Amino acid sequence: MDSDTIWRHIDEQRVSLAALLDGIEAERWATPSLCEGWTIREVAVHITHSQMSLPTAIVALVSSGFRFNAMIYRMALRDKRTPAELTAALRGMPGSRKHPPGTSELDPLADVLLHGQDIAVPLGIARPMPTDAAVAAAQRVWSMGFPFHARRRLRGVELVATDAQFRVGNGRVVEAPIRDILMALAGRPASTVDVA
Repeated sequence: MDSDTIWRHIDEQRVSLAALLDGIEAERWATPSLCEGWTIREVAVHITHSQMSLPTAIVALVSSGFRFNAMIYRMALRDKRTPAELTAALRGMPGSRKHPPGTSELDPLADVLLHGQDIAVPLGIARPMPTDAAVAAAQRVWSMGFPFHARRRLRGVELVATDAQFRVGNGRVVEAPIRDILMALAGRPASTVDVA
């Protein structure tokens, strides 16, 4: 997938996620997300942080003892913007090609696709995933180690998409739609893929 297509998907996903969040009641922002220990609000905040500058990231990482997960959670908790401010921030991101230092453009794609599900699934909202974007994100998640460690977690399993050209791993064959495979690769509890 070329860079322009990746960024088009990222932009579209951010805008559609803002629309989804606009449609939920204020009290539902406190609903637990699929990210263990995170609320829907905290996940939404985290998505808006994907354009942070290198100096901001370094300061946050140092103050969190160089623990990445602690850093992003701390940043989400400290961000006091209102729901309206957060959705406005999401709507303001399209057109920018900034991404966190040390990441590729595929990382914000995987981030917004997965976190969109982290928000939508607990709310009982269907959120379709563009197939080509899900394939690109799944390839990225499979190829990286931290933070997903998909190859290690899914050792002995071959995942095959039923709706796209995607196949990874070796072992017992598990077939599923690419959306569900991406969720399984990322270790999401709502994945319908039986990898046990």
